[in-house]
Amino acid sequence: MPLALLALAISAFGIGTTEFVMMGLLPNVADDLHTSIPTAGYLVSGYALGVVIGAPLLAALTTRMPRKALLLMLMGLFTVGNTLSALAPGFGWLLAGRIVAGLPHGAFFGAGAVVAAGMVDPARRARAVSLMIAGLTVANIVGVPAATLMGQHLGWRATFLTVGVIGLVAMASIALLVPRMPVAPGGGLRHELSAFRNGQVWLALATTIFGFAAVFTVYSYVTPLLTEVAGFGEGSVTIVLALFGVGATIGNLLGGRLADRAMRPALLGSLAALAVVLLLFTVTAHARWSAALTVVLLGIAAFAAGSPLMMLVMDKARHAPGLASAANQAAFNLANAGGAWLGGFVIARGFGYIAPAVAGAGLAVSGVAIAVGAGLLERRTGSASRVVAAGAVRPAPERVG
Repeated sequence: MPLALLALAISAFGIGTTEFVMMGLLPNVADDLHTSIPTAGYLVSGYALGVVIGAPLLAALTTRMPRKALLLMLMGLFTVGNTLSALAPGFGWLLAGRIVAGLPHGAFFGAGAVVAAGMVDPARRARAVSLMIAGLTVANIVGVPAATLMGQHLGWRATFLTVGVIGLVAMASIALLVPRMPVAPGGGLRHELSAFRNGQVWLALATTIFGFAAVFTVYSYVTPLLTEVAGFGEGSVTIVLALFGVGATIGNLLGGRLADRAMRPALLGSLAALAVVLLLFTVTAHARWSAALTVVLLGIAAFAAGSPLMMLVMDKARHAPGLASAANQAAFNLANAGGAWLGGFVIARGFGYIAPAVAGAGLAVSGVAIAVGAGLLERRTGSASRVVAAGAVRPAPERVG
């Protein structure tokens, strides 16, 4: 695999760290800025809002920008957002910094997936994308716990300054390791929008929303589930969540390999496995050892679907995957928000902390149904399924000037 994938993974590591670290720093931020924890929770929502807005907007505005320059620009914006967060004089500025840091998230993973797929031969494209995503999953094992610990001992500002430094390291890595790739002929916003004329693209995005919402229906409330149902102490929850990161890393690499062999079967299998694991959680959540094991299995099943979902959208977008790939990142975040809402809804209705697992299993089954329906429709219309990404050829030297 090209060494350039390391640069993409470093970037993903920084993005994953800043996305999830706020959950662990909410009490520190609320205390320092003299606000309530529920109000500080808007800092989590602000980042997600930045992702949803930035993914399609930045992708649309940069359709003619060379990929390498685009990646550098996006990581520069990410660094600015985290630096602004670290230096924020008050809550409003911190919220603005979080939104700015979230803006490049989806566009980076969208462009990064196209670049990763374009640097390898067709038989290894999904694995290349999974290696980029590995930076995100490793962030949950190492980056988030370390950044949380740093914030608790040195202050939350030190955490965001450190993430800003990671952004600078990522930019240097991209500049040194990622080859220049020419802009695809005929590129532009109109060309990228043409991908959305294909109903299969919309079905792929719907599969992402329903399939991944299943994960966050449960994961958003996994801490009270582990403490109130499984009987873990609060100090042990961090270890169990790190196990989720281990499972996610395994599942991500496994999903990439399986998707290279047979993309749609890999997707269907991972979503079906996710539904089974979530239903299993309703039984295993009552004992600590079985609950911890199921958390690992949840990470494996969830992220085994990640690469197939990204490759499916790129496949259906065919010669204009850039904007569609970025839109898929927005779909992932809509899934996060929708899943969290559904999990909270069933808990608020008095069904208990296990109920989100049942609701999540239903969403996973819905994702399977959409994917199966899309496959049958594709077979009926006789369209071929193959990954064709703009720029998905071996990098050629970019003309200077």
